[in-house]
Amino acid sequence: MQFGIFTVGDVTTDPTNGRAPTENERIKATVAIALKAEEVGLDVFATGEHHNPPFVPSSPTTMLGHIAARTENLILSTSTTLITTNDPVKIAEDYAMLQHLADGRVDLMMGRGNTGPVYPWFGQDIRQGIPLAIENYALLHKLWREDVVDWEGKFRTPLQGFTSTPRPLDGVPPFVWHGSIRSPEIAEQAAFYGDGFFHNNIFWPAEHTRRMVALYRKRYAHYGHGTPEQAVVGLGGQVFMRKNSQDAVREFRPYFDNAPVYGHGPSLEDFTEQTPLTVGSPQQVIDRTLGFREVVGDYQRQLFLMDHAGLPLKTVLEQLDILGEEVVPVLRKEFANLRPAGVPDAPVHPAVAAARGNGTHGPAGTTGTTGTPGTPGKED
Repeated sequence: MQFGIFTVGDVTTDPTNGRAPTENERIKATVAIALKAEEVGLDVFATGEHHNPPFVPSSPTTMLGHIAARTENLILSTSTTLITTNDPVKIAEDYAMLQHLADGRVDLMMGRGNTGPVYPWFGQDIRQGIPLAIENYALLHKLWREDVVDWEGKFRTPLQGFTSTPRPLDGVPPFVWHGSIRSPEIAEQAAFYGDGFFHNNIFWPAEHTRRMVALYRKRYAHYGHGTPEQAVVGLGGQVFMRKNSQDAVREFRPYFDNAPVYGHGPSLEDFTEQTPLTVGSPQQVIDRTLGFREVVGDYQRQLFLMDHAGLPLKTVLEQLDILGEEVVPVLRKEFANLRPAGVPDAPVHPAVAAARGNGTHGPAGTTGTTGTPGTPGKED
């Protein structure tokens, strides 16, 4: 199982001192956070993609390429690659290039984004979000698997005899996760191709997460990629820790109360009760995270959001020390002891597996199929 962190790259005022970092400071802080993730033994660093203030990660491959040159083991991913507003040809080329530079330590998470105005900025219609996600990914999937592509669709100009360059490293495309919070069509898409499904459940109650993952597992088996238990699942989460839980709550409360996303809404206590946000001691984070298995079954990747809401870099780095030293080692051991035989490990590129001296442990059917996903299945 893989453990890591993801960032949305927000530039948010620290409510305790009224100061917001500059864009330059926030970008450099993101790099420092990624390097710290490798230092404390985490597996994955993932960045979002945004094209509007108050966010800075408009060019994930630039950021990840820089981090790749300064790390050796960290898997570099996105927590959103905008499959709707990016050209699939550019995605194919950019991430294949990154894959070569990082010696295979790359995967990515497809998403539609949550900022409506970005669609017209890139010449698209938000009302076509789902059809764009389906058609664009079908083309990207094809570009990475066929040397010469002929293509005609609704949302871009046709391709005739086109070859995307560079080709994926050793002929193996980056592993793809499809990220969604609320759209069963995206769970269906992930299942159709035999890709991973990442449910970023940071704002939703457990029962909703359970239904979405169950739908994906059922449809994964329907398409012949393996049993429902062999489907590849990832989860998001949010934590803030101190040795004493009361200190954690006291320190985090002003950040929660004023956060742009959930500030001035439900209380911290209500939010932690109803969502996966955990504010407390390392043991509380361990117990809560182990409980996710009861909701979605055995899964492959757990990412935590830790650098949002104006938290200063010093505090985030302290959080990563706690995560790497006190939390993740226990989670690795406990999840491994609980995992039944036949449940796949998190997929990695064969070059990464070879460098680590082990075989590939990807799920059945990761090469996927071709075509267009059908209508999402029912959740019964």
